[in-house]
Amino acid sequence: MSADDPAPAGASSLDSDGRSSSGPSTKFELDRETELRLEVEGPAPVRIELLTGMAEVFGTELTRNKKYTFPPGSRAAVFTWHGCTVQLWGSPDVAYVSKDTPMLLYLNAHVALEQMRMQAEREGERGPRVLVAGPSDVGKSTLCRMLLNYAVRTGRRPTLIELDVGQGSVSVPGTVGALCVERPADVEEGFSAQAPLVYHFGSTTPGTNIKFYNKLTSRLANVFNLRCDSNRRASVSGCLINTCGWVKGSGYQALIHAASAFEVDVVLVLDQERLYNDLLRDLPHFVRTVLLPKSGGASERSKDCRRESRDLRVREYFYGPRASLYPHAFEVKFSEVRVYKVGAPSIPDSCLPLGMSQEDNQLKLVPVTPGRDMAHHLLSVVPVDGGTAEEGIEERNVVGFIVITGVDIERQTLTVLSPAPRPLPKSVLLIMDIRFMDLK
Repeated sequence: MSADDPAPAGASSLDSDGRSSSGPSTKFELDRETELRLEVEGPAPVRIELLTGMAEVFGTELTRNKKYTFPPGSRAAVFTWHGCTVQLWGSPDVAYVSKDTPMLLYLNAHVALEQMRMQAEREGERGPRVLVAGPSDVGKSTLCRMLLNYAVRTGRRPTLIELDVGQGSVSVPGTVGALCVERPADVEEGFSAQAPLVYHFGSTTPGTNIKFYNKLTSRLANVFNLRCDSNRRASVSGCLINTCGWVKGSGYQALIHAASAFEVDVVLVLDQERLYNDLLRDLPHFVRTVLLPKSGGASERSKDCRRESRDLRVREYFYGPRASLYPHAFEVKFSEVRVYKVGAPSIPDSCLPLGMSQEDNQLKLVPVTPGRDMAHHLLSVVPVDGGTAEEGIEERNVVGFIVITGVDIERQTLTVLSPAPRPLPKSVLLIMDIRFMDLK
C-alpha cells in the first residue's frame, strides 16, 4: 500500500461523469487472492477506482478507470484473483487489505452449483434450489449476491427469493419477494429491481406473525414453481433463498418450512456449526447441507445501523439511489381508501369463537380507521380486481407503497407520498408497523 499526498483542504476535481472527487487519496496494491475491505460510517462518501489489473465487488467485475461511489453506511470488499491497483478517495472508517478470505470456498460452491445446472440441462431436470442460512450479520445477503452474479456471468438466469423482512434487497423492509436476475448487480446500486414480485408482511421480524410469514413463504414457492413450469431457463438456473438471522425456536422452524416449501436441494450454512448440525439432522437426506465460514469483513451491526439501513431502503424507493426521482404528494379522502392490518390482536382463548384458534387470528384482515396515529406509516398498495372482493387480499402481490405524511381529522383527508401521481389505483391499503420520517 502506498499513500499519495493528500489533496489540500477543500480541493476537488471534476470527473468525466460530472461528480467531484475530494479529500485524501490513497493507493492500494493488492496481491492475488486478497481483498480491500471498506466500511463507510461517517457523513462523507468514499470513492474507488481500479487502475490496473482485474477486481470485483461481491461478484461484479469492476471497470478499469471508472470511479465508484460508496455512500455512508456502505460496506464493501474489492477482491482480486490475480492482483490489481486500486485508488481510494475519502476517509472511510475502515480500510485495510486482507489475505484471509473465504472467496475460494465461495467460488467452489458456485462451481458445484453450476455442475448441478449442467446436469439438469442434460437430463431435463430442474436446477439447484439453494437456501442460505445463518445468524445475523454473517454475510448471507452478500453470499447470495455473489453466487447470483457468478451464475449470471455464466449465462444463467437465477431467481433471488428474499425472505429477510428486515434487511432484504428486493424491496422495502416489511416485505418478502422474488426477483429474476438477468445481469450482474450494479456495484453501487445492487440488482436491477424493475419488476420484482413483492408481498406485504408488515413488520421487520417474522416473529410478529409467524403463521402469516410461513404462508407467504409457501405462496412465493408456489409462484416460483409456476414460473419454472413455463420457463425452462429459469427452472435450470434455479434459485437462491436469502433468509433472516432468526435461527432459534420459531425462526428455526421457519427455515425448515422454507426448505420444504421450495423443495431445496442445497443448504449453505454460514458460520454456525450448531445450526448446520441441526439442519443436517432435520432435513431430508437428499438435501446437501454445507457449512461455510463467514468473511472476516462481516461484522455485527448495531440496532441504530440496522434502522438507518431500513430507512435508506425506503428513501431510495421514493427518491432513487441518488435522489434522482421525484415522488408526488397529494391528498386522499378517508372515504376513498380502505385500510387493513393483517392479524388481529391476541385475545384469551376463552373469548375465541368455538373451534377457532389464536393462529386463525394471525391471518385475519382487521379494518383500520384512518386517524392521526397513521402518520408516517408505510402502507402497501394491493390492487382489487373489479369489485369489492377482499378475500385473500393478504396473499396478493403488491403494486407499490405510499407513506402517510399528514392526517387532517377535520377535513377527513390523508396527505400521502407516492411514487406515482394521483389518483391511487383501485386498491386496498395494508398498513405496516414500519414508520418513515420524510425529512428530505
